[in-house]
Amino acid sequence: MSFKKIAWIAILSTIASISYAGSANALGFTYHPGSYRQATELNEGVFSENVNNDGYTTFDFNDGKVPGNDLVKYSFSKGSYSTTAYSGQTGIYSDVWAPSGANAQVNQTDYLAVFSDSDTIIEAQQNNTFSYFGFDAGALSGGNTLKFFNGTTLIKELTYDVLNSMATVGASQHGGQKNGFFEFFSEGTNDTFNKIVISQTEGGGFESDNHTFHVQSVPEPSVTFGILAIGGLFLYKRQNQKLQSAKKST
Repeated sequence: MSFKKIAWIAILSTIASISYAGSANALGFTYHPGSYRQATELNEGVFSENVNNDGYTTFDFNDGKVPGNDLVKYSFSKGSYSTTAYSGQTGIYSDVWAPSGANAQVNQTDYLAVFSDSDTIIEAQQNNTFSYFGFDAGALSGGNTLKFFNGTTLIKELTYDVLNSMATVGASQHGGQKNGFFEFFSEGTNDTFNKIVISQTEGGGFESDNHTFHVQSVPEPSVTFGILAIGGLFLYKRQNQKLQSAKKST
């Protein structure tokens, strides 16, 4: 094998290594009491600080229907959902158990409740991925569980113990159970996620509201390889120029 071929392979390998460096599954997350969509609207629960920013999509459940669009799809593990009174069936409700405001104000709008042995599945559409998900969680109780997937790979799982240890807002209408806004975000190229599963594994429910997403497209493999190849060619030319200059100076 010629020196040029060896150099070319080595350079491409180096670029590939750099592109995947630090890409371990390290999905980050934070908690805060939350923000209001409008300063005068304190009865809708709290929202992401990105709620009005370009590139972010928010679903507030206020029309009482399952949200979604061509980028985000909601579905239910039992195939159906309820919009009647708080019946113990996963669905969309408006009652005292809605996640509260930042100062424990009562949320008077519709929200999502997931009940025992049931999942709500949220998926990115059109082969896209999520790089951000934020939601207002309320009346946190044992069995509340969140899972984040990339395809079939579990990226991160959070249980009630973790969520409750971070939350600070205790609403009186919830008997002091914690409320607040949680945010999840990618920290590397390999920890984006395309599916979120909201589950309740014990009695009671997992109440949430005001879901906000940032959806990003996934580059085609050929595009990714093309970027690597172009970068490799550039570095190869630079390396070759240095070799030629070194020969001339000797």
